[in-house]
Amino acid sequence: MNAHMLNLLVMVIFVVTFDVQALSPHYYDQTCPQADHIVTNAVKKAMSNDKTVPAALLRMHFHDCFVRGCDGSVLLDSKGKNKAEKDGPPNISLHAFYVIDNAKKALEEQCPGIVSCADILSLAARDAVALSGGPTWAVPKGRKDGRISKAIETRQLPAPTFNISQLRQNFGQRGLSMHDLVVLSGGHTLGFAHCSSFQNRLHNFNTQKEIDPTLNPSFAASLEGVCPAHNKVKNAGSTLDGTVTSFDNIYYKMLIQGKSLFSSDEALLAVPSTKKLVAKYANSNEEFERAFVKSMIKMSSISGSGNEVRLNCRRVR
Repeated sequence: MNAHMLNLLVMVIFVVTFDVQALSPHYYDQTCPQADHIVTNAVKKAMSNDKTVPAALLRMHFHDCFVRGCDGSVLLDSKGKNKAEKDGPPNISLHAFYVIDNAKKALEEQCPGIVSCADILSLAARDAVALSGGPTWAVPKGRKDGRISKAIETRQLPAPTFNISQLRQNFGQRGLSMHDLVVLSGGHTLGFAHCSSFQNRLHNFNTQKEIDPTLNPSFAASLEGVCPAHNKVKNAGSTLDGTVTSFDNIYYKMLIQGKSLFSSDEALLAVPSTKKLVAKYANSNEEFERAFVKSMIKMSSISGSGNEVRLNCRRVR
């Protein structure tokens, strides 16, 4: 192998890097020891008024890390001619940004200019899971905030229509394994999906079938009732599993029963390796929780391009 090829190989291998070594659960121990507590309080307060907050925060963190790494770029507002990530098509339904704003305001009062917006979002995602009855974990901290946020880059997010090959490639590009894919998909235990995200399975599925044959017939019929072919109801849709505000393994149980919403969910049953993992986590909530913590720490450690701590999470200085 010549030097040019070797350099190219090294570049490809290190396209995705993880900040696991640079990040530390103790990052703010001296500079802002109450950081975790302040963020948790902001999430608790928001949850008391709005049960959809946990799902929103978990999804927001995922969408942040999958575009430019975990650098808080999803929090930036569009400005002038620049359309930011939050205004890209997959992110239009993101909400609860005010929770991050409130946490940031409280942190700036206690520890000015210390805690990054990217870290606040990572902490809030952890709290969203823990406060919904799921596991908790020590979040490695020390992320920096990015200055670039472009709506067009949200095309990089995995789509609900993806098949297993597309999912493998999308997660692999970020250094995440097929195991991580199955485990992180379990985050769908929280939340709601609009009809547009799964209508491909209900209407004109393919040339032979109107409805995706992998869908449980009675479940498909109930979805059709909510999402007719020419749906005009803007916010129509369905919860992602039967216990929408509880973090548990019901998502996997429903998936096995043919009661998943997205094509990307059903795709997890397409190959033996991921199908086996789905069965494993359907059978054991404890196994799922342990695996989820590991995969979340891995995903939230995807390095971003940030190099500053924003004083306002919605705009650069």
